Amino acid sequence: MDQRQKPSPDQIRRAQEDSPKVRERDLAAKLSVSEAELVAAHCGFGAVRIEPRVNDLLIGLEAVGEVMALTRNQSAVHEKIGVYNKVVTGNHHIMVLGDDIDLRIFPEAWAYGFAVEKRDDGDIRRSLQFFDAAGASVHQVHVRPASNLNAYQKLVAEFASSNQEPILSVKVSGADDAEVPDQATTIDELREHWSRLTDVHQFFDMLKTLKLSRCRAMRMVGQDYAWLLDNAAVGAMFQSAAEEEMPIMCFVGNRGCIQIHSGPIKSVKPIGPRINVLDETFHLHLRTHHIHEVWAVRKPTRDGHVTSLEAYGADGKMIIQFFGERHEGERERGDWRVLAETLPRIPIPTAA
Repeated sequence: MDQRQKPSPDQIRRAQEDSPKVRERDLAAKLSVSEAELVAAHCGFGAVRIEPRVNDLLIGLEAVGEVMALTRNQSAVHEKIGVYNKVVTGNHHIMVLGDDIDLRIFPEAWAYGFAVEKRDDGDIRRSLQFFDAAGASVHQVHVRPASNLNAYQKLVAEFASSNQEPILSVKVSGADDAEVPDQATTIDELREHWSRLTDVHQFFDMLKTLKLSRCRAMRMVGQDYAWLLDNAAVGAMFQSAAEEEMPIMCFVGNRGCIQIHSGPIKSVKPIGPRINVLDETFHLHLRTHHIHEVWAVRKPTRDGHVTSLEAYGADGKMIIQFFGERHEGERERGDWRVLAETLPRIPIPTAA
């Protein structure tokens, strides 16, 4: 949409005042603006632009103490309470390896940042919110009662931008969001590359080399490596893992950040088309009606094969991924492997 056709910052703020209970993402869609533009409209009215100097910000966040980290995509919201520490900096890939907050960050996607204050029944809710060039959320940090507010305010002041304009010129989502077109790779070529994997992190590079999308590769490779599950398998996995107190790894990501939970889950609450995990330091909200396909995927490693459970949307993009909890050098948990291999399967469509 042309910038002249978009609502002005004043109009955006009035729309939000008139609809205080509507979630920002939904209001932005209704107004035909990005979430970043919605937040930017409040510069000078509760929002401050901050420079997305990601390495420095992540290091500075440790002094703020306990916070809530939030990473989401269109279909899943992943929230972890903890401290930002054990930061491994980098230009293209950053890791946060704390006991609770575990992130894989791609800083080139972090285009805009804001410190946001909102009044809620007399309280002030504070957060840092970061967005990609198209204005989509990549990561958020929410202040909690146990946070060091003085350290947070010093961090905001240190990273405040000289540009506090309430208008953004975001990039229109387009070709960069599309999957790489599938190439004429043979099944034998794919199986040969797949069989030579020694680490799960090599999987992405394999697909890039062969110019295959994840879903196409899983359809091609054969059911000894990947098999299609009933969409209800995700809910069944959650219930079984909670009942058996089985530690799992749960990954939710977008183009700028992947957030990971490792450990058991306890409080699983299906509500309508959503599955919610509401544990003490981990919350997850998954829109199960967005799930188009669920795959169990077996990848060879130096420590024996590991099995992931992966849910995809109709656009072929991954919504959420699960493993049994393990560390480098460890074999896969036997209980997780049994669970993954006994979830309800369905035939792979022959037209695929």
